[in-house]
Amino acid sequence: MNNSVIQLILNAGYVVKVVLIILMTFSVISWAIIFFKQKYFTKANRESEQFQRAYRTNRDPKSLFQATRSLSLSPIANVFKAVYVDDAKRDKNEVKRILRRYEALESVKLERYLNFLATTGSTAPFIGLFGTVWGIMNAFHGIGAAGSASLAVVAPGIAEALIATAVGLAAAIPAVIAYNYYLSMSRKMIIEMEDFSEDLLELFTKTTE
Repeated sequence: MNNSVIQLILNAGYVVKVVLIILMTFSVISWAIIFFKQKYFTKANRESEQFQRAYRTNRDPKSLFQATRSLSLSPIANVFKAVYVDDAKRDKNEVKRILRRYEALESVKLERYLNFLATTGSTAPFIGLFGTVWGIMNAFHGIGAAGSASLAVVAPGIAEALIATAVGLAAAIPAVIAYNYYLSMSRKMIIEMEDFSEDLLELFTKTTE
């Protein structure tokens, strides 16, 4: 079965081969993003929990900074450290403005590369559909050239058309699932970051008074 599929791909027309290469490239990059984001969110959640534990036991900004400076992926830890080292801290409004700026930067980090998953999920089926249509056109061309609609004439074009469809769906489905899952995780962490920023605003406002 595997050999027959490989043989069909090798015997496919140039257009279908290009379509398959594009879809496989989308799929490989999507899976790389999926594994990267899984590792990223797992570590970010772990670091956020570590930072919150440190925050509950020590509210001194300097000591807290020293205790959590090695945390690099936690959004709330990064916001705290960024505001702590910012020399522009003055009144409450200024601290709030700085917090919002660094929140936006952390939100971008959380949602980075998700657009590619969304693009793959929305475009891969249509790219596969193009390969499908082209394969069917080849099948009809074979019928016209042979003057017969026998299975031997129609099968190659239909087979490469179905392969393009299958590869398109294989690239799109994991990308859509991963996009929705990671978007939900990033939105959850953004909400937690925004809620925690209220505590940080009170902490830094007291510090600057």
